[in-house]
Amino acid sequence: MKISRGGSGGREAPPAVSARRRTGDLGGTMTDAFIYDAARTPRGKGRADGSLHEVTSLALSARLLNAVKARNGLEGHAVEDVIWGNVTQVKEQGGCLARSAVLASDLDERIPGLSINRFCASGMEAVNLAANQIRGGAGQAYIAGGVEMMGRVAMGSDGAAIAVDPSLAMKSYFVPQGISADIIATEYGFTRADADALALESQRRAAQAWEEGRFAKSIVPVLDQNGLTILDRDEYMRPGTTADDLAKLKPAFKEMGEMMPGFDKVALLKYPHLTHIDHIHHAGNSSGIVDGAAAVLIGNAEFGRAHGLKPRARIRATAKIGTDPTIMLTGPVPVTEKILKDSGMAIGDIDLFEVNEAFASVVLRFMQAFDVDHAKVNVNGGSIAMGHPLGATGAIIIGTLLDELERQDKQVGLATLCIASGMGAATIIERV
Repeated sequence: MKISRGGSGGREAPPAVSARRRTGDLGGTMTDAFIYDAARTPRGKGRADGSLHEVTSLALSARLLNAVKARNGLEGHAVEDVIWGNVTQVKEQGGCLARSAVLASDLDERIPGLSINRFCASGMEAVNLAANQIRGGAGQAYIAGGVEMMGRVAMGSDGAAIAVDPSLAMKSYFVPQGISADIIATEYGFTRADADALALESQRRAAQAWEEGRFAKSIVPVLDQNGLTILDRDEYMRPGTTADDLAKLKPAFKEMGEMMPGFDKVALLKYPHLTHIDHIHHAGNSSGIVDGAAAVLIGNAEFGRAHGLKPRARIRATAKIGTDPTIMLTGPVPVTEKILKDSGMAIGDIDLFEVNEAFASVVLRFMQAFDVDHAKVNVNGGSIAMGHPLGATGAIIIGTLLDELERQDKQVGLATLCIASGMGAATIIERV
């Protein structure tokens, strides 16, 4: 497979001893940003009986930072910054959690911390921001990722303006995300059977991935203060789920859509060509509420040499985009079009895809839009099976993508997420 690179064909050679620098359009230079490590915690059920419920966002974040430090032999002021995504930035997840996590960890106190929020793509945006800082010459290395303890800090408890301020909600034709997912299904012709089939496959693939140890390289078990294991495996999965089980579940968003005055009517004002909203999503074909964290170590070539680390992949391109805030969750399609155009690539140049399974229709629409074989998408299952810890998921799927590229000996992967309020984010990585 060849990748179009402007005037040159084929793949570039692995990084040389010195950092490779590119000449920009305005005569500047850009340094490559490499992934050296990717780690995550298992995902715990985001409720009172979940295994991670007694673990704070701070403690889980510090645990993961310590793991990255130990796995890579980082000493002193080894990284420029810790960029940490978390969506619901109140209570224990407020007050620049990133800096608090640095101080609670074994990292050098001279390392600062930056908390960011791009909703579901926060963990990916942390990685992308770190990579672009490195590419621009602002530091040699970063730890980027995120956390969300959804069982401790409830989603929506921060009071997002688009949902609670009538002046914005009315202007943007706001509806809850589940309604948006059902609009996608209605607009693009996906049935409940389609969504349930994708959900069952997500469960099957996740179970197989765990059975075959495909996540072993990245998983950091969560321990208690006595060193005993609290959780070492994603616990949200329901591998025994059947089609009959899913068929018994009531549509989760039908009532809120149809009650007076009803979000369906709001949506139909925006999309008058639709006669109704077909409510196909339920708990079994939507992402799970879970607790979890993920981190990615990113650096330039000099960083790798200084610490005796071998790069696993280059972050080739990043992108973000705004989309219609009502249908809200279609962002993976236009942001993928954008990132491919920006990087001079075509969809056929991508070996594997990670498309966050926020709702089944999001992934169905992505595969429909690009005519992508499901065999290349979410090979190890996704958030429907294993859960979606909002601030961490973007970093999780980048790590999962890298592990799977290595397992299959493939070269190029694309990860993307839909985002609340109508946005999309994407990252292309290339093994070196």
